[in-house]
Amino acid sequence: MKQLEQISEAFSGFVWGTPLVLLLLGGGFFFLIYSKFLVFRYFRHSINIIRGKYDDPDEPGQINHFEALSTALSATVGMGNVSGVAIAIATGGPGAIFWMWVSAFFGITTKFFTCTLAVLFRGRDSNGNIQGGPMYFITEGLGKKWRPLAVFFAMAGMIGVLPMFQVNQYTQAVRDIVLADFGIEGSFITNLLTGLVLTFFVSLVIFGGIKRIGKVASKLVPFMSLLYIIAVLVILGTNIDGLIPGLKLIVNDAFTGKAILGGALGQLIITGIKRGTFSNEAGLGTAPMAHGAAKTKEPVREGLVAMIEPIIDTIFICTMTALAIIVTGVWDNPDIDGITLTAEAFSAGIPFIGKYVLILAITFFAMSSLFAFPYYGTKSFGFLFGAKKQYLYNYFYIFSIILGATASLKVIINIIDGVYGLMAIPTMIAALLLAPKVKAAYKDYFARHKGS
Repeated sequence: MKQLEQISEAFSGFVWGTPLVLLLLGGGFFFLIYSKFLVFRYFRHSINIIRGKYDDPDEPGQINHFEALSTALSATVGMGNVSGVAIAIATGGPGAIFWMWVSAFFGITTKFFTCTLAVLFRGRDSNGNIQGGPMYFITEGLGKKWRPLAVFFAMAGMIGVLPMFQVNQYTQAVRDIVLADFGIEGSFITNLLTGLVLTFFVSLVIFGGIKRIGKVASKLVPFMSLLYIIAVLVILGTNIDGLIPGLKLIVNDAFTGKAILGGALGQLIITGIKRGTFSNEAGLGTAPMAHGAAKTKEPVREGLVAMIEPIIDTIFICTMTALAIIVTGVWDNPDIDGITLTAEAFSAGIPFIGKYVLILAITFFAMSSLFAFPYYGTKSFGFLFGAKKQYLYNYFYIFSIILGATASLKVIINIIDGVYGLMAIPTMIAALLLAPKVKAAYKDYFARHKGS
């Protein structure tokens, strides 16, 4: 296991070097300037799209705008917002949260560009069904000669969307919170049983396809987000004197990196960008696969819907989690990390019942992510091996739930981080090359929808 941890850490470190960080941040900065801050001028229009003002059931696609948003959010609003934030603070200090904000700020425009492309250059799978996502906007937008880049994305995508991190952290929560209270010592067997229970419930949903996933996600996401937000607001309300000092700590530590990393500012930035990208998935290419299934003839509308995700996910929910951990004073405990650190904050902020509220919330968080990810994986698998065979991916996905429940957190997070980074390379390269196509699309769209 030690060797696996070392190998996986080296892999993640190699992928998440300066070039990838520059590609993600530099790409987001380019999109922002190139579009002349366009996305920040159309939030009201975006909300109107999400609430169904422009829905047309006769338009091509499989799910409506809100269901596409919910499916994408069900993957992003998950354990990354709870345990991912805790891991960022444990490994990088409070300053890592500032760099998560930076990744989200640029991620807003990145989501707009990549998800507009997902509809602008939709392709057809081997069954003739309309599909969207990086592998399709690469081949349809850049041409067949770029197919190797699309294949690279799809190969990485099949691994990157495996639910091992979410399952691992949920299993840790069950072990450290629920079982511990009943005096049951966590073991391989208890982890395995947790994994089997998750496998059963996930199987009921994912074999129903994107329409069932969209329906379930559209109901789960608002409820689970509201439950979690209310709980964190209670914690922040009872520790209100610590809010301003907590925010100051995040900002100050962002430029010193002294909290955990001994002044290694560059590594602190990478930690924040990595966890922020893991949280909101801007530039990775997963969200475009969900938004590519939306019922719309207007690609720009889907980009406007998608740009809301980093705001909800990273800037809002992740910040709330971070402040809960900081204001309760548990953040600098060197003996705990991940979901257990968040549980400590909930226990301190809401005595007696806090950790159980967290368990309930993360049950929905984990399950919603587990429902959305296999859709991404099957699309990648279908692109490579044919749509008729893509159902086979679900069996591989189900097996990975068991693996995630019983494996080491360090190995899992390094593998998923590394593969996520590999997914970002073709997604961002293609989006940058196709940026003029997006610009032409949104100029045409807003010329036809002035004042709407």
